[in-house]
Formats: sequence, C-alpha cells, structure tokens
Amino acid sequence: MKLTNDSYVILIGTKKFTERYQRDKTGWLKISARGRTFRMTAEQVLNHVLPALAGVKPDLTIKVEYQG
Repeated sequence: MKLTNDSYVILIGTKKFTERYQRDKTGWLKISARGRTFRMTAEQVLNHVLPALAGVKPDLTIKVEYQG
C-alpha cells in the first residue's frame, strides 16, 4: 500500500459544487467544479482544507479518497 501524498484526492464541496485537490509530479493541483485546473502550493491547499475540517463553514463537506 502506497501512503504518499499523490495517492489521495481531497474533495471539498457543498450540495452544488465539488472541487478536487490532488498531487502530481510537479506539485498540488486544484480542479474546480467547472473543470479548470490551478497549480497550488501545499500552504494554499491547507488554507482551503482547514476551514472545512474546523467546521467554520458548516455547509462544506470534505472527503479524502485513496487512489493507490
């Protein structure tokens, strides 16, 4: 079982949209609900993930999928 950052996809969303965050060979990538891609630093990804984990925005859901 491979347990590195590129083995997971982070899904953050509401009832109306879902954004994907994943790691590839060059760094973090955000795929918006409309399918646009954006390069991100690890700190930027963390800034998007923490409010969902902390419950600051109660309508946000967060899910992590293993892509092995």
